[in-house]
Amino acid sequence: MHQTQPSLDLLIALDALLEEASVSAAARRLSLSEPAMSRTLGRIRKAMGDPVLVRSGRHMVPTPRALAVQAEVRALVEAARKVFTPPGALDPATLTRRFAILASDAVITAVSLPLLTEAARSAPGVSFSFIPEGPADTHALRDGSVDLEVTVITDPAPETRVEPLATDRAVGVVRPGHPLLGEPVTAARLAAYEHVIATRRGRIAGPVDEALAGMGLSRRVAGTVPTFGAALLAVRQSDLVGMTPERLTATMVEALGLVTFPIPFELPEMTLSQAWHPRNDADPAHSWLREQVRGVLGDRGRRRSPGRR
Repeated sequence: MHQTQPSLDLLIALDALLEEASVSAAARRLSLSEPAMSRTLGRIRKAMGDPVLVRSGRHMVPTPRALAVQAEVRALVEAARKVFTPPGALDPATLTRRFAILASDAVITAVSLPLLTEAARSAPGVSFSFIPEGPADTHALRDGSVDLEVTVITDPAPETRVEPLATDRAVGVVRPGHPLLGEPVTAARLAAYEHVIATRRGRIAGPVDEALAGMGLSRRVAGTVPTFGAALLAVRQSDLVGMTPERLTATMVEALGLVTFPIPFELPEMTLSQAWHPRNDADPAHSWLREQVRGVLGDRGRRRSPGRR
């Protein structure tokens, strides 16, 4: 024998019938005809194996079984409505979330303190895990192990959402009193000193070397380090020459007392972007996170580097 299967429509109808204790009133509430509601009541009775509502004089009254499940039915209907109701405006003060952000050490240095400060001020239930980039690209956004990636993004996965945030450019950086600073910095003088390169992949050549080669010059790379912080520390304690993003590392450069100078030839600008998986497009909490990162890096992009001398 065919048995009526329970459904959300039947739960909604049962909720209305039990609250109104009337087929006609429940029909009006759900914008149905009385015959349609009567047929629905028949399906409910068959699904529950109970009369649900029975006539008592001129009124209908619920059965003991109906009374026993009424509160549960109401809770289920309210939960279903909540699922299908778009979320309202997010109140950061009530948000409880841990966000994982994958970025270079320069980006982490630039954004970590502002994000932590803002969370402490307006979203005390929010915490952050800042994860440094490794030597190889990962699928961390796809597998959900990170919420946001903030870096120079050149080859994103097809489904990844990418939002450009700011541009930056490379500047040279040396310790105070470095002999390179005694005269105007030319390409030939820049190439004459040993360099240290910050690269997470260990590459020892790039756009700088291509530009120098076009002028018949080359430089000697004494070594590579995986982070800009390590490169700046090496520069501070030696005659090595480094190159660093002007805006992103301005705080580190200033804190270490280093001196920056313009590169004496054209290099491509770096476009810093934030990327996320489309599963988070409509998530108000993730939108809040993106807004905070956008604000921090946008402001940083409009400030002049305090490390420039």
